[in-house]
Amino acid sequence: MSSLLDKLERAGNRLPDPSVLFIAGALLIALLAELAVGLQWQAVRWLGPDQSELVLARSVLQGEGVWWWLSTMVQNFIQFPPLGIVLVGMLGIGLAERCGLLPALICAAGNAIQDRYLIPATLFIGVMSSLAMDAGYVVLPPLAATLFMAAGRSPILGIVTSFAGVSAGFGANLLITSIDPLLAGFTQSAAQIITPDYKVAVTSNWWFMAVSTIVLTFSGWAITQYWVAPRTERLAFDAQAAEPLLQLSGEQRSALRWAAVAFIVVLLSAVIATLWSEGPLHGMGTHFPRWVEATVPLLFLLFLLPGVVYGLRVGSIRSSKDAAGFMGATLADLGPYIVLAFFAAQFIAIFKYTHLGEMLALTGGAWLAGMELNVFVLLCAFVLLVCLGNLLIGSMSAKYAFYAPVFVPMLMQAGVSPELTQVVYRIGDSVTNVITPFNPYMIIILALLQKYHRQAGVGTLISLTLPYSVGFLLAWMLLLLFWLLLALPLGPSA
Repeated sequence: MSSLLDKLERAGNRLPDPSVLFIAGALLIALLAELAVGLQWQAVRWLGPDQSELVLARSVLQGEGVWWWLSTMVQNFIQFPPLGIVLVGMLGIGLAERCGLLPALICAAGNAIQDRYLIPATLFIGVMSSLAMDAGYVVLPPLAATLFMAAGRSPILGIVTSFAGVSAGFGANLLITSIDPLLAGFTQSAAQIITPDYKVAVTSNWWFMAVSTIVLTFSGWAITQYWVAPRTERLAFDAQAAEPLLQLSGEQRSALRWAAVAFIVVLLSAVIATLWSEGPLHGMGTHFPRWVEATVPLLFLLFLLPGVVYGLRVGSIRSSKDAAGFMGATLADLGPYIVLAFFAAQFIAIFKYTHLGEMLALTGGAWLAGMELNVFVLLCAFVLLVCLGNLLIGSMSAKYAFYAPVFVPMLMQAGVSPELTQVVYRIGDSVTNVITPFNPYMIIILALLQKYHRQAGVGTLISLTLPYSVGFLLAWMLLLLFWLLLALPLGPSA
């Protein structure tokens, strides 16, 4: 295992920045399109039982293609679906995190846990912590270590359990998070390679991921009790390394109550606006129900207003400049994502312009359909591919920007909806987060682990988290099989 991890680490370190990978990918697509034009490669698009048309490759390296790219470069970026929705949603979430609301919520939830429910509650809070972006990695593991010690359990078990919930359960949540608009934008762009007017709702995975949260909590509880806990109990730990249990001040508790009131007011207002026949969110929008199309703005308000109320009460926000500063800092942290989005937008646009995306989808989809594979077998193959990719490229958005333009349209041709492909991607991307050396937070977890057990290394951490990776994968895929057999909707407007 140690040798394999060393090889993975060396291979991953040789990979350039994802933006450079997209540049290389766009150049490769341009060269392949030139080859396809020279070879006169054709694909058949069926329009009906007896109607079809030929799809031909287009060059992007010759005069018209070069002019197209230069004239649409800015438009490709501005109209890139994931860009705007992620920036808007993250403004509210970022403010709520930076003013202290989301970390305080995690601490309050942790302190309220009864000893008998410590394991499932830690797993549940870990899964739900994706609401707070990456705050769960920083706040929950040290808190869990202290809570487990106070309950007479190994702090190592608390660290590993919380890490499993935060990392391996990252794709699931009871609520819509920043992940949903991000992935929906990529999925929509990819689906439009085949169906130009296809729309993917931000809520398209909501029902499945909400149930997944419960399934992962209980399956993780069993994994912890029967496999992980016996291993951690054999590891000696330094009891002197424990930190005092974090306690919220009276001011913070009062601020949390006021923030809860603000959250309820916004939520009730949205519900009334949806149910009331004259409400602005009642009825159908352009493609989906209005409340579905307004999910991202609602997400922005549901985090922004409680965050402002909390910040004003505890003093982290003293003026409008502080609130604007928190949101500005959030956008500054998104700088690498904006750079990535620019090059990913060009990559997808070139893929679409050359017709290679459509031709690969038509040809590959026809091949997959001709194999007459069971749909679940097809999805299992895709989830394993994503799991392997996650061992080398940790970024969820970077991987999906590569996978989506190829696999979303191809699987559409084999009868798999874009929303279902997105669900399967989320499963594969989440479960291996706890065992990949390229999870940027693994070094933080390892340092915390070594604080209690000095002999611990990467191998120790992997041996403790691997059962969660395998167990979560099996539980999630069984849930997906159950979902497919009952033909349940993946989410509203999916």
